This record gives sequence, C-alpha cells and structure tokens, in this order.
Amino acid sequence: MTATDPHSVLSFPHPVDEVSARLVATGVVLQAILFLATRWDVLLVMLAYGFVARVLAGPTLSPLGRVVTGVVRPRLPIEPREVPGPPKRFAQGIGAVLAGCAAVASIGFGADALATVLLVALVVAASLEAFVGFCLGCWIFRLLMRTGAVPASTCEACDDIWSRSS
Repeated sequence: MTATDPHSVLSFPHPVDEVSARLVATGVVLQAILFLATRWDVLLVMLAYGFVARVLAGPTLSPLGRVVTGVVRPRLPIEPREVPGPPKRFAQGIGAVLAGCAAVASIGFGADALATVLLVALVVAASLEAFVGFCLGCWIFRLLMRTGAVPASTCEACDDIWSRSS
C-alpha cells in the first residue's frame, strides 16, 4: 500500500478538503487556547497526539479529525474545495513538532514559558488557516519546493498549481 492509498490505515488524503482542514485548524486553536488558560496537561498531550496522528494517517487516527470529517463537515452545506495533500501533511508535521516540543517542555521539564511561546506560535499559524484560509505550513512547503529542497515529484499537483501562479 502506498501513502496515498485510501484503504491504508496509515495514509494521508490527497487531495484534501480545504473546508475540513480549516475546521480542524479551528479545533486546534480552541484546544491550544484551552490548554493555555487551564494548563491541563491532558489537553497538551491530546493536541500533540492529534498532530502526530494526522501526519501518519490523516483524520483516521485523530479524534479531532474524525469528529470534523465524520460529524461536522457532512452537515455543512459548503461544496468541497480540494487542495493538494502533501503541503497539508507538511503543515501537520510542523504542528506536531511545535505541540510535541511544548508538551516535552511543559510536562517533562516544567519550562512553561517555552511551552507558551511554542503554543502561541501554533495558535497564530492555526488561526491563519482557520479564519483567513492561509496555510503557513503550505506556504513554507511551496518555498521549499521552489528552492529544490522538496522535489517536484513530492507534489506534482503543487508544482502545476504554483508554476501557474508565479
């Protein structure tokens, strides 16, 4: 099975519904802000787990992803807007690093100030996605493709889209 095989447990969707991505980002913003307000470690662990799960398997293993794609999204009368999956997966990877490092800093080392800085960065990026429709991780992915750090073969759809918009 390939990474984009829809029948594989460890697959990431390609293409991705932009509406679902924005809804997940909204959930991330709410969860991160709730942690910052309460400092409940379980929220931070769930946030980090959710990102790792989405990197590995899209919404399949992520509680937030499952709620969005299985409950919330089907009830919205908005047409799907398909976008390439690899940049969204890359963005989820950045979120996993930020949330994971925040969890280790806060829970493992008691470095709450560092955890707060990392989560504020996460909230800013997720808010851009959720409320403005600008995916910062996708933008970074595009820059990496343009510089050759990410090969065009990683996302041929991205290469086609971005070469037209240059």
